[in-house]
Amino acid sequence: MLVEFSVTNFKSIKEEARLSLVAGSGKEHADSVITVDNRAGSSARPLRLLRSAAIYGANAAGKTNVIQGLKTMHDIVLGSVGGQAELPVIPFRFDPECSAEPTTFEVMCMVDQVRYQYGFRATRSEVTDEWLYAWPNGRLQVWFERSRGEVAGASSWKLGGKLTGDREVWKRATRPQALFLSTASALNSAQLRPLFDWFRKRLHFAIVGGWFPSFSVDYWRGNNQKGVLEFLAEADLAIEDIRIVETEISPDKIPERVPVELREIIVAAGKTRDIFVKHRPKGGQPAELDMDDESHGTRKMFSLAGPWLDSLVEGNVIVFDELHDNLHPALVRFLVNQFHDRKTNPSGAQLVFTTHDTSVLDRNLFRTDQIWFCERNDRLETSVFSLSDFRQRPEVENLARAYLAGRFGALPYIPE
Repeated sequence: MLVEFSVTNFKSIKEEARLSLVAGSGKEHADSVITVDNRAGSSARPLRLLRSAAIYGANAAGKTNVIQGLKTMHDIVLGSVGGQAELPVIPFRFDPECSAEPTTFEVMCMVDQVRYQYGFRATRSEVTDEWLYAWPNGRLQVWFERSRGEVAGASSWKLGGKLTGDREVWKRATRPQALFLSTASALNSAQLRPLFDWFRKRLHFAIVGGWFPSFSVDYWRGNNQKGVLEFLAEADLAIEDIRIVETEISPDKIPERVPVELREIIVAAGKTRDIFVKHRPKGGQPAELDMDDESHGTRKMFSLAGPWLDSLVEGNVIVFDELHDNLHPALVRFLVNQFHDRKTNPSGAQLVFTTHDTSVLDRNLFRTDQIWFCERNDRLETSVFSLSDFRQRPEVENLARAYLAGRFGALPYIPE
């Protein structure tokens, strides 16, 4: 589970931007809070984590950059295993001094009831610093610290006594552009593998528009038809059944108009999948439509069905940019409530998303500590802050109206 994430010197983010999913002391919406215990026998207090966080802000304020900061960290962790000639780091561009400085990424998460604090600093050419602290049994342990050495391309190391295994081998195998976490995990570090696997298996991202339908197709074919149909029925899409037809295809027969990303998926799969949707009007005969003939919203909801249901079962973290795109506000509320409901989300899955949909900026859906804002100043710097930073009057204040009236900032300035 994600506890918090911070990033510094990345795209429009100059100073540290921090997003926290630690619940405050408020008693409202208890179902939206997950109580996480550390390992048995620990004297540490349990963590109270939020099941979701919504990020609002004007266009070009930096909402997407916060999301992309976490995704870039994720990509560097996974990419270090295969070797990266150049790291996908983009420093703040509106201050010349920042271009030569490293970008800082740090995440705190809970994996198998152990809290980890992991981060690194990197330029496009090297990892300058890296650190990992763990709290097994609720007690702090320094597992490793790495910093830039006096010799170019070399690192200075501090390996904690609680980190066991072939530590010297892992150090020698870690290239300047690679992470020690990823390298040691690939070389069978039993201690570091759970954290690496959290990035690989539990942290999932969706850019604007969501996922391609391929995951939902695979999920459907994995004996999950009932769950998918129930999900779509609850979303009131009037879908009675789905039929999937697979056809073998060679790369030269794929039309040129097909997007590059989709073309790569088709080539890798070696086949196309045609999706047909069955509708039954009241008092009429059922009819089957090609999924391409359905609305953008229906296609998006089908593409979301697999990732959503799988994440709710597995306890994944979904990070979604512009969740509202092509969806009615009631469907956005439905998707969020899937995470808030303990019955549909028994495994502590979490949802972090950006949106412009103020209809869900509602005390009946969110706690104040679940709502975040991004704002851009006149130096084009992004700042991130929480609704809980403001004094609240819950008995009278309509959050959406107050936000649009400028009470919390994070709005575009449109002159009359």
